[in-house]
Amino acid sequence: MEIISLDKKLGIPKYKQIVTSIEDAIVKRIFKKGDKLPSLNSIKIKHSLSRDTILMAFNELKNRGIIHSVVGKGYYVKSEDISISQKVFLLFDELNFFKEDLYNSFLENIGNNIQVDIFFHHFNPITFNKLLSDNVGDYNSYIIMPANLKNTSEIIKKLPKDKVYILDQVHKDLTQYPAIYQNFEKDMYNGLYKGIFHLKKYTKLIILFLKEKQPQGLLVGFNLFCNQNNMEHEVISSLENRVPKKGEVYVILEDKNLLRIIKKFKASELVLAKDIGIISYNDTLLKEVVEGGITTISTDFNLMGKQLAEIISNNRQIRIENPSNLIIRKSL
Repeated sequence: MEIISLDKKLGIPKYKQIVTSIEDAIVKRIFKKGDKLPSLNSIKIKHSLSRDTILMAFNELKNRGIIHSVVGKGYYVKSEDISISQKVFLLFDELNFFKEDLYNSFLENIGNNIQVDIFFHHFNPITFNKLLSDNVGDYNSYIIMPANLKNTSEIIKKLPKDKVYILDQVHKDLTQYPAIYQNFEKDMYNGLYKGIFHLKKYTKLIILFLKEKQPQGLLVGFNLFCNQNNMEHEVISSLENRVPKKGEVYVILEDKNLLRIIKKFKASELVLAKDIGIISYNDTLLKEVVEGGITTISTDFNLMGKQLAEIISNNRQIRIENPSNLIIRKSL
C-alpha cells in the first residue's frame, strides 16, 4: 500500500504532503503507536525528493509529538493524536502559588490544540542543562525561566533562536531573545516608595534575601530605596535565631518565611501593623486573608500568562515588561 502520496498539481509544498500522508495513515490505523515509518532514503528514492524536504516533514511531526527518532534505527510513531498542532516546552524554576496562577492563565489562553509540557529545574544547573539538552528539537517553542542560574546562555544556544522565549528574569546575555519579564529592581524600589507614608512610622527596614534563589535586582532596589530615603536597613539570609523587635518592617520574599516571621512576632507578643510590619513579595489569595491581609509587592501573574500565550500563538519576537504594584493591606 502506498503510504506517501504526492501530487505536484496541488500546489502544496511537498513536505506538507508528506506530513498529511503520515497523518492519514495514522487515522486509518495503517500506522499505530510504536510502528516504524519508511526510511528517509526509501522516500527520497521513490519520490525523487531531497533529504532536506523529508527531514522538514519529519521534524514537524516530531515537534508535534506524533513521531520520534531512535538513533541508528529510524523514526517511529509516538502518538496517534494528530490534533496537536504545536508542542510547547515550559521550564519553571519551581512551582508555587503565584507560578501556578501564571501557568493556568497561560493554558487558558494558548489554545486547545497546543500541548504544553512543564518541567522544573529547582535552581539546579545540572538539571537545567539536562532538561534542555534532552529536549533539543522536540518542541515548536521553548519557554525558559532561567532564574538566577549562571551561564544559561551557553545551553540555550543549542536551541533554535526563533523558538526560544525567556520568562521572568532576563540576564544580560539573554537579551537577544523575546521575553515576558519582571524589572525586579524597579518593582522593588517603586513598591516601597508607594508605601513610604506607612514605612515612615517604623524605625528599620529588613529584607530576608536568599542569594541562591532570588533575583539580585530585588536587593539592589531595596538598598537604593533605603539609601535615598535615609532609612535604617539590614539584609539578612535567615530568620533562625532572629528575634523581631518593635519598630521593624520585614520584607519577606518566600511564603515559608512569611509564616515563620508571623510565628516569631506572635511569640514575642508584638502586634502586627502597630509594633511590627510585614511586606511580602508576590501576591496570592492566601495573603489576602492571613492576619487580616498581608501587604504585597507583586506583578500580575495572570497577565503574564496571558501575554506569554499571545506572543507564542502569534510567534511575536518582542520583549514585554510585566507591570508590578504595591497592594496595601493590614500588615503595614
